[in-house]
Amino acid sequence: MSSRASGSAPRVVVIGAGIVGCSLADELTVRGWTDVTVLEQGPLPAPGGSTSHAPGLVFRTSPSKTLTAFAQYTVEKFTFLEAGGVPCFQQVGGLELATTPQRLADLHRRAGLAAAWGVRGEVIGPARCKELWPLLDESAILGGFHTPEDGLARALHACRAQLDRATARGARFLDRHTVTGIERQDGRVTAVVTDRGTFPADHVVSAAGFWGPVIGRMAGVDVPLQPLAHQYARTGPLPELSGAAAEASKPILRFQDRDLYFREHHDRLGIGSYAHRPLAVDPFAVPAYDEARARSMDMPSSYPFTPDDWAPSWKDCRRLMPALRGTAIESGFNGVFSFTPDGMPVLGESRTLRGFWLAEAVWVTHSAGVAKAVAEWMVNGRPAIDVHECDLTRFEEAQRSPAYIRERGSQQFVEVYDVLHPLQPMDRPRPLRVSPFHARQQQLGAYFLEGGGWERPHWYEANACLAEGLRLPARDDWSARHWSSIAAAEALTTRQKVALYDMTPLRRLEVTGPSALDFLDRMTTNNLRRKPGAVTYTLLLDETGGIRSDLTVARLAPDRFQIGANSPADLDHLLRHAPADVHIRDITSGTCCIGVWGPLARDLVQPLTPDDFSHEAFGYFRAKETYIGHVPVTALRLSYVGELGWELYTTADLGLRLWDTLWEAGRELGVIAAGRSAFNSLRLEKGYRAWGTDMTDEHDPYEAGVGFAVRRDKADFVGKAALERAGEPVRRLMPLLLDHPAAVVLGKEPVHVGGAPVGYVTSASYGYTLGRCVAYAWLPASLATGTGVHIEYFGEKVPATVADEPLFDPKMTRIRR
Repeated sequence: MSSRASGSAPRVVVIGAGIVGCSLADELTVRGWTDVTVLEQGPLPAPGGSTSHAPGLVFRTSPSKTLTAFAQYTVEKFTFLEAGGVPCFQQVGGLELATTPQRLADLHRRAGLAAAWGVRGEVIGPARCKELWPLLDESAILGGFHTPEDGLARALHACRAQLDRATARGARFLDRHTVTGIERQDGRVTAVVTDRGTFPADHVVSAAGFWGPVIGRMAGVDVPLQPLAHQYARTGPLPELSGAAAEASKPILRFQDRDLYFREHHDRLGIGSYAHRPLAVDPFAVPAYDEARARSMDMPSSYPFTPDDWAPSWKDCRRLMPALRGTAIESGFNGVFSFTPDGMPVLGESRTLRGFWLAEAVWVTHSAGVAKAVAEWMVNGRPAIDVHECDLTRFEEAQRSPAYIRERGSQQFVEVYDVLHPLQPMDRPRPLRVSPFHARQQQLGAYFLEGGGWERPHWYEANACLAEGLRLPARDDWSARHWSSIAAAEALTTRQKVALYDMTPLRRLEVTGPSALDFLDRMTTNNLRRKPGAVTYTLLLDETGGIRSDLTVARLAPDRFQIGANSPADLDHLLRHAPADVHIRDITSGTCCIGVWGPLARDLVQPLTPDDFSHEAFGYFRAKETYIGHVPVTALRLSYVGELGWELYTTADLGLRLWDTLWEAGRELGVIAAGRSAFNSLRLEKGYRAWGTDMTDEHDPYEAGVGFAVRRDKADFVGKAALERAGEPVRRLMPLLLDHPAAVVLGKEPVHVGGAPVGYVTSASYGYTLGRCVAYAWLPASLATGTGVHIEYFGEKVPATVADEPLFDPKMTRIRR
């Protein structure tokens, strides 16, 4: 891992002594990495970053299971820490208010998320809200979501407590050290340069908060975050709060319908607002600590209060709490926080500069959990929980421009308390990435959603006539968003005739070189030592047997492979391990793909190609390089929808010609264009897993139901030893069929057995062929087929039954015809 002598303790330099840096030093030293130096440009114990002014609200419930786990650990750890006799966490509870029916419904959804992730909470009525917070106007409230174990983190106290613990184990903390450079050699970090000396290092962690892009530039590493200022104000004394011995006794409060939150400061209220315009801050222009003080700023992260931005929020505060009408704002500031394009932290080690780590865009809420995960990653090679949503590699190149980061970061600020549908796309910048078929899709009335910057058709208005006469159950408002009955028609037409699917956003990698076969066979679980023309479904595991990704590998020549992968992290992982004579290239942007699927797929494709596309000549999981009309294509006989067909790949410049060729030839067969909504329904009917949703590196292949892709008789592969040590699974990914034909769930709902939550839904969609909603869920392995369960959907317990898979065409006769 470094040039130092084997067995010597790694030298770690952490940049930033805010809550993340202090937490990380504690987590590293407790794991035996004690040669840790934490450098801070400001004075300790309050160096002037976001930690120094953070209000400390910790609400654990999130749509992200990972963020919830981070917050849960933060609460658990801080609850048992104190500094100077002062506890680092006050478990006063949390209360989120609803003043509109839409928000009340969302609180029921959040209660379901809480149950799914193991957080105790309940939706309560207005009277109980008033009981918990007497200052509220009960008549303005429809209900609330109460989480008794949430509360207030005293960030600076938590920093001090963890600093003391880490120092006792050998770490050192040096304030007034401004980093001026990162030294490197042969692709590895070697030292951190400051205005007060140079510090040799085997590992450097940037935990610099909104200064992250500044440190990243020194290291030649992008840090995709945008600092924004956020208003926080304190009222004058309130008689209703006088006499309180504790700093706070009432739950931390969110009034999300007006983008506000509240917490007590003895006899005053602290109020934060996200209701104002985004106030972007240039991280390269933030003043140093002393310069900020000279400008009459309390600290570099505390900008002057802007009363005009505050005025509308103050009116909303006084309507919610009439007692505020007798007081005024006594003080306020605009505090700087970090936002990323998707609102998640940025974690992990850079591949281009080994030993340089990021722990950025982390709020106090998740600080200890993030530090634990990064420490595990550094010491053990991987975190104990799935962190793919936070991986620094997750953004596409098109999502890393300064303009994109600024625009999307600002939008994350605007949406921080919005009710967001799981399919809700961003508004801008769009369109960013389009396939060569985009113009044709627009002509067909495509309804586009977005993912990875790509415009993705979910259905086509041109198919509305096919939906006429379909008898589908009515949908509730939530499940009807970003959905159309046209999707049902497209799914059924795929089962009955033939459809074209735009699969261009599917990531494609080209792997070539003399050692390509040996390398891929060692990295993956299935047998790739098959003749050219073979296609193999296989898995990338980590050393613990967890599923890093699933891949489709086509061997096109003895030393040339095309891989269907999932994310930029797959490319990054393979590049990290590839020997010098193996070359890996992402070819996604320069190519495109059409999925041609349905019982008439061969009738459509065969007349257009000189090759024999019969089942005998072109079997399932085979590949051919051939032509469709005038267009050279790589044809893979695969089907993610459970029907006969092919994935047809060509270069981007020929994509439109390929589409037009297939479209014209398919008219007499009734060909349609079909979207992602139908696609998702069809793949769930077949039980095909989606990595990152149904399975992650927290799961092994046998739990996830993809053990068929593991060849235990191979000499070796990454993760094999761990699988051989594993016992019988205690949980499994299982299919559920909802009992009532009209019932629908969308994913992430808790699953109850015997009245208690025992698991959660991953993917769900209505199965139009089956006439039931299909949901996959992680459940106890002991649950047998036919077991009745209940899925909690907006507070209602929806009955469902554990089913056998695949639910559709179990003998695979439709694919192999």
